Amino acid sequence: MIKREIEICGKNVPFRSSATIPRLYRAKFKRDIFKDLSKLEASYKGKKNDGAEFQIEDLEIFENVAYIMAYHADNSIPSTIEEWLDQFDMFSIYEVLPQILELWGENMMTDVAAKKGLAEVSAK
Repeated sequence: MIKREIEICGKNVPFRSSATIPRLYRAKFKRDIFKDLSKLEASYKGKKNDGAEFQIEDLEIFENVAYIMAYHADNSIPSTIEEWLDQFDMFSIYEVLPQILELWGENMMTDVAAKKGLAEVSAK
């Protein structure tokens, strides 16, 4: 489990990434977070390079992922994405998304290292 605060509109918002995230995401949105984050990361890299805007679907995936990671860190936040987003002024996805992708990547590396270590221990 990895936890980090990301500043959004002058507020420090806690986000948490762990092995529970894919299950929470699937339960809440009926979607696969691995596919969604892969698409979002590809869109982000493409948009950053050519200066284009995100599609509505990409923005929705970003909001969903950000919300589920924020909820995982603090389940006292509003129970809907709309209410949660209402507490912020307009903010740039380009400032927040890279930090969320980094948090997810760190969690994935931690999970892989833990599984590798467990496999090595059980092989002995």
